[in-house]
Amino acid sequence: MGICVSAKIKAESPYHTGVSSGNSSTGGNGNGNVSGSKARSEGEILHSTNLKSFTYSNLRMATRNFRPDSVLGEGGFGSVYKGWIDEQSFTASKPGTGVVVAVKRLNLDSFQGHREWLAEVNYLGQFSHQNLVNLIGYCWEDEHRLLVYEFMPRGSLENHLFRRGSYFQPLSWSLRLKVALGAAKGLAFLHSAETKVIYHDFKTSNVLLDSDYNAKLSDFGLAKDGPTGDKSHVSTRVMGTYGYAAPEYLATGHLSTKMSARTEGKKKKNVGICLDWH
Repeated sequence: MGICVSAKIKAESPYHTGVSSGNSSTGGNGNGNVSGSKARSEGEILHSTNLKSFTYSNLRMATRNFRPDSVLGEGGFGSVYKGWIDEQSFTASKPGTGVVVAVKRLNLDSFQGHREWLAEVNYLGQFSHQNLVNLIGYCWEDEHRLLVYEFMPRGSLENHLFRRGSYFQPLSWSLRLKVALGAAKGLAFLHSAETKVIYHDFKTSNVLLDSDYNAKLSDFGLAKDGPTGDKSHVSTRVMGTYGYAAPEYLATGHLSTKMSARTEGKKKKNVGICLDWH
């Protein structure tokens, strides 16, 4: 069902990395000048002029009190809801007006938690690229952890590969190639010398599609800062979707950009994209 692309794809510009240090705007442990990697590990929200800080009540109104019929999807982190906000004030607006957004809400009983939420805020808050999903803002209020993204009308690649129905039609080969190349460009940007990020959870459910089937990588909860200096890998606990993982990663707990680029497919499904990095 998938396409296998073997190629080196140059990371595209322009991109921006925002500000690499700063204080949390809501609830953080601001220590002034803190490097990006240190802040990510110590629970700091990196300052970013790109992100908006939302209140919990505002997002509750935007999603109609998190109504079940507003659910776009569910994952290990929690549920994702469809919502509407005003384009200028970023306050909640009536359904069908303003800008459509996707609001991810942490399930307090989830096996994921604040650390994954913080990684998502910091990575997507600092990086901007046409093949990364756009994070609009976040909410950190008491025990509540929420993320607000651009709405991706076509949903995930996984749905188009494995679901059938009036909305999810089989993808043509030309569209599959377009999606595969878009996802590869997102990885190339993350793995570039300037960015040095190991994505760590590359799979079809994390490749989202806009109305024109442009692919954007999502879910950075497991992302890691890449190796620096003469190091070829970073050490990490084995995590991610139950299914395929690079054998050397399972054996050693060492993760590199090459291992990160290999698709993890769900155990009972065919892998939707295969990217062989050299």
